[in-house]
Amino acid sequence: MSTTSPRDLSDACARIGHDSDALEVIYRAHVRDVERFVARRTRDPFVVADLTADVFVRAIESAATYRPDAGRPVAWLLGIARHVVAAHHRAVGQEGEAVRRIEGRALVDADAYERLQEQIDAAARARALHDGLAALPDALRDVVELVVVDDLPLTQVAEVLGITSVAARVRLHRARVRLRQSTPASPGGLT
Repeated sequence: MSTTSPRDLSDACARIGHDSDALEVIYRAHVRDVERFVARRTRDPFVVADLTADVFVRAIESAATYRPDAGRPVAWLLGIARHVVAAHHRAVGQEGEAVRRIEGRALVDADAYERLQEQIDAAARARALHDGLAALPDALRDVVELVVVDDLPLTQVAEVLGITSVAARVRLHRARVRLRQSTPASPGGLT
């Protein structure tokens, strides 16, 4: 328990930015209050010690803002402590998020990057092929769908569409030409 009067403590607060004796008076009078405040908000004793020191460093830096009429020195210090602890928790949260992002990337090795790039390229080709198919006239698209999707031979495609085998072959050829022109690297079934 401090024997320093409240008035002396208020005067000392205003001087801690430039008077080491005033800092010692304030520190001795309130270090336990600040430690308890910080300890209730963090679990690690080393963090408690660091944050308590940070509170007093911030108090030194902001000594000019201390107003005795706004409250006792301990309230001012605990207000600073509240900001220091909050900043610490924000930093820990941001650090944790950064670590999670980095760890997620660490799970993707060179082979996985290659595989992912192949999947991305395949998806882009599939989208381009889909767009190319959608742009085909119905007669050409029907032939392609029956050959590629339904895996029918051209003779059956001709029967389904009610056209000759030659007409089915010509339509398939025209569809392939248009798809090659609209999709630089179309997948296997259309070449």
